[in-house]
Amino acid sequence: MITTEDTVVVFTAKSPATILREGGSQAWKLDPTRAKKCTWLVCTQNAHNVEDYADGNEPHGSAFLIGRISRISPATEVGVEGRWKVEFSEYARIASPNVWGGDRNPVRYTSLDALGLDLDGADFQKVDRDSAVKPTPAVSAGLTIAQAKAGLAATYGVSVDAIEIVIRG
Repeated sequence: MITTEDTVVVFTAKSPATILREGGSQAWKLDPTRAKKCTWLVCTQNAHNVEDYADGNEPHGSAFLIGRISRISPATEVGVEGRWKVEFSEYARIASPNVWGGDRNPVRYTSLDALGLDLDGADFQKVDRDSAVKPTPAVSAGLTIAQAKAGLAATYGVSVDAIEIVIRG
């Protein structure tokens, strides 16, 4: 049986509150074209990360949040050029233990069925875009060529190498 990849699974140290405040799960090295074909984002908890941004407190390896993917966009965190944010239009809190299988890469493409996740009874809520963190003026004041190419590649579903930018002064 061939399983359709409808889900991006990430292994994150961030909390649901942080993910929602940032407008999605971000700073991932992923294939934006492949991710755009998916319907769902499943966040699983990395409880062993000691970085400053690690604020999650769900059980290690558990799936704690699922979102309906609305967009794959360049990450908005400072210093993460070439990485991506998975945005979603609605989400539900879930509690499913041992979903993360210990893969080496913190991003995986699979299906809800393969993960053993059933959405019956999931309480989906719309994402409040007004409460998401907006880029600071320093970040929104400029755009690097790499950021522009990454954004255009994601929007049009092509490789970054297929984007050419010409600047005329």
